[in-house]
Amino acid sequence: LCAGLAIASDLPDYTPDSNDTRDQVPDEYKWSLDQLFPSVEAWQQAMDELAAGTAGLADYRGRLSDPVEMRKCLDLYFDLHDRINHATLFGNLSLITDLANDQMQSRQIESQKLMTDLMAASAFIRTEALSLDDAEMTAAYAHPDGPAPYKGYLDNLRRRRSRVVNDDAERILSILGDNLWAEIDLNEIISPLESAFNGMMADIDFPVVHDEDGEEVQLNFSNYRGLRRSQNREIRREAVEAMMATLRKYQHVFAATLGGQFWLDVSYARSRNYDTALEAYMDKDGLDTAVFENLVATINANLEPLHRYVSLRKKLLGLDEIHVYDMSVPIIAGAEAEISFAAAREILPKALAPLGEDYIKLLEQGLDPRNGWIDLYPHEFKESGAFSASVYGRHPYVKMNYQDSLDDMSTLAHEFGHALHSHFSMAEQPYSTFRYVPFLAEIASTCNEALLADYLLAEEKDKDLRATLLVERLDSIRNTIYRQTQFAEFEQIVHGYIEQGRPVTSQLLNETYGELLQRYFGPDFTMDDFASLEWAYIPHFYYKYYVYTYATGLSSGIALAEKIQAGGEDAVDAYLEMLKGGCSRPPLELLKTAGVDLTEPAAIEAAMKMFSDTLAELESLLES
Repeated sequence: LCAGLAIASDLPDYTPDSNDTRDQVPDEYKWSLDQLFPSVEAWQQAMDELAAGTAGLADYRGRLSDPVEMRKCLDLYFDLHDRINHATLFGNLSLITDLANDQMQSRQIESQKLMTDLMAASAFIRTEALSLDDAEMTAAYAHPDGPAPYKGYLDNLRRRRSRVVNDDAERILSILGDNLWAEIDLNEIISPLESAFNGMMADIDFPVVHDEDGEEVQLNFSNYRGLRRSQNREIRREAVEAMMATLRKYQHVFAATLGGQFWLDVSYARSRNYDTALEAYMDKDGLDTAVFENLVATINANLEPLHRYVSLRKKLLGLDEIHVYDMSVPIIAGAEAEISFAAAREILPKALAPLGEDYIKLLEQGLDPRNGWIDLYPHEFKESGAFSASVYGRHPYVKMNYQDSLDDMSTLAHEFGHALHSHFSMAEQPYSTFRYVPFLAEIASTCNEALLADYLLAEEKDKDLRATLLVERLDSIRNTIYRQTQFAEFEQIVHGYIEQGRPVTSQLLNETYGELLQRYFGPDFTMDDFASLEWAYIPHFYYKYYVYTYATGLSSGIALAEKIQAGGEDAVDAYLEMLKGGCSRPPLELLKTAGVDLTEPAAIEAAMKMFSDTLAELESLLES
């Protein structure tokens, strides 16, 4: 995969090890939080100033019928929101690299409380702005010193006028953490239930298992992914069974935290007279539940290719039975291609070149870890997984747990899709409309993945390596479309239990998840009792109907990658215009301008066809 690349790096040599301490990772591979605040003392000073500023919002209460006062109030509100967002990101990113640090946990809680306080203190803005009739708002926008710069923001608020309750109820809902009017990503608003979940994840004592060399190794969430990909079936079986056996000891606690989170979602929705939590959280982003329901229905109508994939996996691995611990191991010899970070830095700009010179220049800047965008390698007490986060006017931040695999390079492309989406949106939009909704959030990331896969397949002629890439594409679609839709369906079903008044217990969650797993993987999959516990450690279930966006995102990303490669400059321009749009227009409208309509099944069906065609090509290649 790296043939022909002149891979050189002036960065320190380092072999990633998830059991290393953070101090053992060279500083060059860590993000630079002093670009947010130069010190903890500066952060604390800002926190004190922001608390005082938040209290000052009250001076505008009852005065927003005056266009000039509304403008001044909104100027102050968005300035505070922007600066508090910097403070919360500093708190979040500090904790993520040291989950067991009590001081960092306190900072995160303190900064998030300040954002909650701002939402509570600003609730009157929503109430007063929505109390004005259309004629009054038109006059306000026309005033030379009025709120016209915030028209997009205000119009989006007024879209949900019927969901506002009386002042006392609004005040109580704000105190209780209602997030349906939140103006930051919901996965950044950590409820007490999610904090309890995170605390459990940090405190769980996992057993010792064995690695490829037969040596004892401490199991943790960072090395779990690698162990379950082992070609040695005993190693992956031991790791998965040890993980699930440990989770089983705490399943009642996990059921309480997840059930509590979903109860909160339902309670917030009912407080605003929505029939379901799904309706509430889709409407928050200007979407109809038909988008979610179309995804679930279309995927369930196309499970047969996934069943074929499971059968092929069983055959190629030479198994009598295929279990959950057989679902992550590469299915052909050599499918575990090693891609160093240095190699990924050379490959990604070439793969994403269709997106244009400006895009690639920014990409290369971000991929140089000395610029402070990336926290690259896993280590002890670092949160597992990967993400991108941003604040207005600063570069994005990318968290990785890079361990030199092809999948890691794909994840790197994915996260930089997020990062550059944020950059383009910040560059073109004011603060009040730069933040795109979750529905759009996973499109740029998965478009990058699709372009990377297309590039690698186009370049690779070696039969074995081509088979490796076909497997990678299959697993990308399986994990991002099929698996995330399965997660989304689980969310909808369990929220439904609460909406029906049914008690949510660990047994019910196990049964529900197990039935879904069997239905998705099909008749050749052997269901173990412990496999149904997977729901217990999925953090995305606390993100308030977020996971479906991965599936709609990759479906859109595949469609857009095809358009970009076939349509040339015009298609690229249309795509970049979507990235620059933030939330200045309704999300479905923004996506349609780039050429994809997710109110129809076509894009999802096209992704399913790609999965089926890739599976057929792999079968043919292996038979030749």
